[in-house]
Amino acid sequence: MSATEIPVADIHSDTEERTKDKVLAAVLEHGPVSAAELGYRLGFTPAAVRRHLDALSRDGLIQVKLISNPNSGAGRPARRYVLSQRGQTKLGNDYLHIAKAALAQLKRTAGPDAVEQFARTRFADMEARYRPLVDSAGPLPEDKATALAEALTADGFVGSTTVVGRDAPQAAMLAVQLCQGHCPIQELAAEFPDFCDQETEVFSRLLGVDVRRLSTLAGGGHVCTTHIPVGRTRKAVVETENVAGPHPASNQTVSIHQQGRPR
Repeated sequence: MSATEIPVADIHSDTEERTKDKVLAAVLEHGPVSAAELGYRLGFTPAAVRRHLDALSRDGLIQVKLISNPNSGAGRPARRYVLSQRGQTKLGNDYLHIAKAALAQLKRTAGPDAVEQFARTRFADMEARYRPLVDSAGPLPEDKATALAEALTADGFVGSTTVVGRDAPQAAMLAVQLCQGHCPIQELAAEFPDFCDQETEVFSRLLGVDVRRLSTLAGGGHVCTTHIPVGRTRKAVVETENVAGPHPASNQTVSIHQQGRPR
C-alpha cells in the first residue's frame, strides 16, 4: 500500500465519527428532540439516525427524557433526546478544574463575596457587548428577547425563544421563554451559583423587565430556561406608539425557535 492510500475501514470510521458529531450537535441545538425529527433535519434514514443515537447513548453523551404532551391525554410520554452532563462537558469545559480550584481558593481567602464580585465582573462584559444588539431590536420585549437569544447563540450558548400564553384569557399573561441549550461553565456554575444569579440579573437589565429562572443546566435541567413576562410591557409600548406613531422596529416578525419544556 502506498503512503497516500488510506484503508477503506479508516475512511468509514472517520465518516461515522463525523456523522455522530453532526447528530450530537443537532441534539444540542434542537433538544429535547425525537429521533424522527433528527432524521428529518439531517436527512438520515430512521435506521441510520437510531444507530448513531444508540452509539451516543452508549458513550454517555446523550440521554432520553420522557416528556408528556398535555394535548395527548393519558398516553405514553414521548421519548426525546437531550445532551447528558458528559455531553455538555465534551463540548467545551477545558481547564474547568483549574477554574474551580482557583475560585475555591478565592472563596477561602477572601470570602464568598469575592466570588460574587468575580461573577458580576465577568457578566458585566457580556452586558456591555449585548446592550447595543438588544437595544437596536426596538422597544418590544419579545424582539429584545430574540436579539438576546441570537447574541447568546453567537457566544456558544445555543439560545432560542418560545412565546407562551397566547391563549391566556388576559393579554398580560403573554410571556417569552428564553432557552440556552449549552453552558460552557455548567460544572463551574453548579458549584458556584453566583454565575447563574449574575447572568439572570444581566438578562433582566438588558430586557427591562423582571425575569425568573425556571431551570438551569447547572441545577440539573436539560436546558437553562428564563421566563420573561412581556404582556404588560408590550401593551404599554403599543399604547405609546398609538399616540406617538409606530416605532420602526415594532413591525418586525419575532423569530421563534420551538424548544421543549425544561421539566
